Amino acid sequence: MEKRLAVVSIIVEHEVADVGKVNELITQFGDCVAGRLGLPYPHRGVNIITLVLDTTVERLSALSGKLGKLPGIQVKSLMAKVSRTDGGKASS
Repeated sequence: MEKRLAVVSIIVEHEVADVGKVNELITQFGDCVAGRLGLPYPHRGVNIITLVLDTTVERLSALSGKLGKLPGIQVKSLMAKVSRTDGGKASS
């Protein structure tokens, strides 16, 4: 299956969400996580998590779907087809 780069944005409402379940799901998909940024935003009572993934469409859908079913969680994802696999080295 073809892998793609993806960005997943997760908004976690403090009052409603079970952050432990969010972290558990992210850990289950840890093999495809290239990066993670967490930003507490107490002014709005939320935490914002951004993930960068290198994964298949199916795995992204699975993670997004499972996260989206959790109460107090909002999820949006974006995929890009990037053909380069040489580690960013330009050929001469």
